[in-house]
Amino acid sequence: MRSGFLVLAAFSGFISVALGAFGAHGLKNITTPEMIAIFNLGVEYQFYHTFALVTVAITGHWIQSRLLDWAGYLFILGTILFSGSLYLYAFLGTKWTGPVTPLGGVCLLLAWLLIAAAVWRNKVKELD
Repeated sequence: MRSGFLVLAAFSGFISVALGAFGAHGLKNITTPEMIAIFNLGVEYQFYHTFALVTVAITGHWIQSRLLDWAGYLFILGTILFSGSLYLYAFLGTKWTGPVTPLGGVCLLLAWLLIAAAVWRNKVKELD
C-alpha cells in the first residue's frame, strides 16, 4: 500500500501546483483578496502534506508499522477535509464547511503523532 501513498502524493502534488497557479492567476478576477488568501492556505497545507505522504511512503521501506499506514490514511483524509473545505469556502462561500476544516486539522495532527510513534516503536525494538 505504501507505493499507493506515493502515487497519491504525486497526484496531490500535481493538483497543488495546478491549484496554486490558478490561485495566483485566475482567482483575482473572480473573488476577494480575503478568499484568495483562504484558498492559498488550502494549497499550502495540501503541499506540506503531500510531502508528508511521500515521507510515509519512503519511510515504510525501513520501518514496518501499521502506524505508518494509518498516518498515510490520516494525511489523505486530513488534506481532503482541511484543504477541500477551504477550497469550497473560497469558491462557493459555503459557511457549512467551517466546522469541517478543524476536523481535517485534527486528522493531520494525529498523522504526525503516528509517524513519531512508529519511529519511536522501531527505535525501542532496535534496542531490545
